[in-house]
Amino acid sequence: VQLQASGGGLVQAGGSLRLSCAASGRSFSLNAVAWYRQAPGKQRELVALIASGGNTNYADSVKGRFTISRDNAKNTVYLQMNSLKPDDTAVYYCNRIPPFSRGGFDYWGQGTQVTVSS
Repeated sequence: VQLQASGGGLVQAGGSLRLSCAASGRSFSLNAVAWYRQAPGKQRELVALIASGGNTNYADSVKGRFTISRDNAKNTVYLQMNSLKPDDTAVYYCNRIPPFSRGGFDYWGQGTQVTVSS
């Protein structure tokens, strides 16, 4: 399996970004899929989740600003991020629930860096 996250970058506070994450080698169409983020010195946290049926859930810190969606035909999940804040700065990862594994360990891919300047 390969997870390829993209769409990150440097943006000013109040700006928007759209992240994409494509899985190859394994399908996650039957699983819930989530976006996570990890800021320097902090633990990885769940940001948004979308069930196989389309129900969504968000961390309180991003409710009303972020929208998760999925395209099962493309095996891809998206995260539309609006009204970005400096606190949103982190490396963003996607994964299915439960996470993909490689060699007996959870596999996360490289993620994509989001940096929000004030």
